[in-house]
Amino acid sequence: MRTATTIEASYPGALEFALEAEKLGLDICWVAEAWGSDAPTALGYLAARTDRMLLGSGVIQIGTRTPVAIAQAALTLADLSQGRFLLGLGASGPQVIEGLHGVPFGEPLVRLRETVDIIRQAFAGEKISYSGRRHRIPLDGGEGRPMRLSMAANTHIPIYLATLSPRMLELTGRIADGWLGTSFVPEQAAAYLDRLDAGLAAAGRSRDELDICQGAEVAFADDEATLRTMIAARKKELAFSLGGMGSGTTNFYNNAYSRQGWADVATAIRHHWQAGDRQAAAALVTDEMVLATTLIGTEPMIRARLRVWRDAGVDTIRFYPAGDTLDARVTTLARALDIIRDLDHDR
Repeated sequence: MRTATTIEASYPGALEFALEAEKLGLDICWVAEAWGSDAPTALGYLAARTDRMLLGSGVIQIGTRTPVAIAQAALTLADLSQGRFLLGLGASGPQVIEGLHGVPFGEPLVRLRETVDIIRQAFAGEKISYSGRRHRIPLDGGEGRPMRLSMAANTHIPIYLATLSPRMLELTGRIADGWLGTSFVPEQAAAYLDRLDAGLAAAGRSRDELDICQGAEVAFADDEATLRTMIAARKKELAFSLGGMGSGTTNFYNNAYSRQGWADVATAIRHHWQAGDRQAAAALVTDEMVLATTLIGTEPMIRARLRVWRDAGVDTIRFYPAGDTLDARVTTLARALDIIRDLDHDR
């Protein structure tokens, strides 16, 4: 498996961590936006400071920029990094797109498909002309005419999509080079991979044409007591994802857990969180829910779980190393990378 991590540049020590990760031999560093720092700025910095590691936007939220502005940033970053850039895109959700950016969230599937179409026109060096439901370039009735970017064409930039819902997964299989997944239970991988495969088949493609890139927190526990403490802490974080990462009616993480066997508890968690009772929401999160979607445990536990992830079809594992300091996070990542190398050697 290839190895990756995701950083958000606004977190203390994030950029320094990325530089240390390259020294350890990490394959890819993704830079997130969420509702913090923007991705392209940090990626430009990393392009100048790194030599080997691939760099990706994980993810640029499509509602915050025009498709051509995204293409311009991608072409620039691919040039600055000497071809090491991966373009990761996502629709985000209404809480961020409408609540923070003031942009309508409607028809995210259409927006994402049209955005990729327009970006690929720009990458190919074509005059950009598009008549879609959400994007019209040039605008009708105005003075504009189709234009091409003044930058050199580059059709080799891989496009990854961060998707969770069934129709979005099928779109990913149809048009993307990679899938940035989350909330993934390898034992229930069919909830995702069947939809991806349906999209691949519709486009006449095969699984080896799509990089399955999955993320999980990794944290090593040296004894049972430490493990129990780690699990308890992650229950609060998972309750936030299921109850607070979205509105009372729209939460893609909640839906993803529901499709993987936890529909009743996910609904109850969201109810308590939205009602303001976060303690009750966290209390409903089970140990199984935490351990199924993370890489938390003793070293033998994590080694065994990584085998399961690999055998489920994951091509690239995206580590979120635990630790309160930069040194601690780097140490955790180094241990995880050593396990991956051992597993690859044993195959």
